[in-house]
Amino acid sequence: MVAKDFIQGSEMKKQRESQCTQKTISLLSPLGTIQVSGCENGVHTIQILMDVAPAERSSEAPLSCVVNDSPAETSPELQRCVEWLQAYFSEPRTTGSLPLPAFHHPALQGDAFTSRVLQILLRDVKFGETVSYKRLAEMAGNPRAVRAVGGAMRRNPVPLLIPCHRVISSSGQSGPYMSGKGDHLKQWLLTHERQRGEG
Repeated sequence: MVAKDFIQGSEMKKQRESQCTQKTISLLSPLGTIQVSGCENGVHTIQILMDVAPAERSSEAPLSCVVNDSPAETSPELQRCVEWLQAYFSEPRTTGSLPLPAFHHPALQGDAFTSRVLQILLRDVKFGETVSYKRLAEMAGNPRAVRAVGGAMRRNPVPLLIPCHRVISSSGQSGPYMSGKGDHLKQWLLTHERQRGEG
């Protein structure tokens, strides 16, 4: 009976997701191409394609993030996400005052551990700050769930907005990003926030 209810609930969730009309906006950023997908209800995913090496930083020149490809009509939530990402790269200190878009991804709904960890990270770890996997597990109410916190970071559907790059190991090492394939991007993001947060 319980398994049947779970299966029916999963099918209903899939139907709701498939009823979304998703659109994708492509941005050219200092990290390469970023694709933002979402519907009228909110942002579903952000993907960093890693198609180029991250941009060189200059302490003087602002970094840019420009729309490369966009459908004729986009939802206000997708537009809000694009504006937030553009500010993150060009004027990152302003992102704290910008509204975040709504999120519409199952990993961010409900009270599951992954959702709770991602919401705490979003709410409590600000621009330029870092937190260890262990401390984030404690903040989520389960100090022994360090590995589960790592799993939550891997399942984060909206990196940058929910700043999984700010989660580091207790030793101070940056730790893996994008399953280890984007470690150089994590280092770039942490340095970007350190440099752009000064002054």
